[in-house]
Amino acid sequence: MILLAGPALLVFLAFVIFPVLMAGYYGFFSWQGYGPPTDFVGLKNYLTILQDPLFHDALAHNGFILVFSLVFQGPAAILLALLLNRRMRGQSLIRVLIFIPYVISEVVVGTGWSLMLQTSGAFNDLLEKMGLGFLANDWLSNPDIAIWTLMVIITWKYVGFAVILFLAGLQGIPEELHEAAAIDGASYWQIQWRITLPLLAPTLRIWAFLSIIGSLQLFDLVYIIWGQYIASTAGTSTMATYMVSEGRNAGNFGYGNAVAVVLFLISLVVALVYQRAVLRRDTDGALTGAPARKKRTTR
Repeated sequence: MILLAGPALLVFLAFVIFPVLMAGYYGFFSWQGYGPPTDFVGLKNYLTILQDPLFHDALAHNGFILVFSLVFQGPAAILLALLLNRRMRGQSLIRVLIFIPYVISEVVVGTGWSLMLQTSGAFNDLLEKMGLGFLANDWLSNPDIAIWTLMVIITWKYVGFAVILFLAGLQGIPEELHEAAAIDGASYWQIQWRITLPLLAPTLRIWAFLSIIGSLQLFDLVYIIWGQYIASTAGTSTMATYMVSEGRNAGNFGYGNAVAVVLFLISLVVALVYQRAVLRRDTDGALTGAPARKKRTTR
C-alpha cells in the first residue's frame, strides 16, 4: 500500500503542501521576490489584509459570485439536463454546443467578451441597429452593472460543465421509477420533483462544491476582461486579482504570499464546513469499513 501511495503522496507534498508552507513563510516578510527574505515584519502583512477595504470589497465580490453562480447555473443546468435527457432531434449537437464554452480557453473567452461588450463594441452596435440604443451601456466599467456582466459571462462559460455532470447523474436513475410513477398518475413535473431531483441530489451537491471552490478562486476571466486597475473600480475584483495586483504587480511578493495564504485558509474552511454539513451523508453512505458497520449494528 505504501509503495502504491508513495509516488502520489510525494507529488502532493511537493506541489501542494510545500508551496503552501513556503507562502506562509514568505508572508512574514516584506520581500521583493528575489534573494533571501530578510525584512521580517511578523503578522503585519496579515493585519494589513484584514484591515484593507480593497480586500473587503474583493471578499464581498467573491461571496456575491459564489451565491449567484449557484442561483443562476444550478436551475439553468437542471432544466437543460432534463431537456437533453429526452429523445429529441439534434440532441447530440445541442449537447456539444452547450459544452463548447466550457472547453474554450479563458483567454479566448475573456478577450472575446471584452471586445463585444466595450462601449463601441458589437453588442451596443447591435442594440443600436435593433432600435434599442437606449439600452446601450458601459457593460464593463459601470460599477452598477459590471458584476452582473461578469455573472452572465461566468454562467455562459461554466453552465455546460454542470449540464454534462447532471446528465451523467440522470443516466444512473432507473427508468422503471419514472414509468411506475407515470402509471400511478404522476405528471412529468411531479416525477421530476419527487423522484429525479432527490436521486440527483448527490450529483448536485458535488457540483455545488466545485462551483463554490471555483468562485472563491476566480481569477482569469476577471483579470483578462477588467485587468488589475479597472476591476476594483468596476466592482469585479476578487481575492485572487487583489493578490496579484497588491502583491506581484506592486513588487511586494511577501504581501502577495500572505494574501495567498488567507485565500487558501478561507477556501479550506469553506470546504471543510461544506464537507461536514453537506457531503457527509454521501461519504458516510460510501463507507464500507468499521464505522459504517458499527452504524448498521447500532440500529
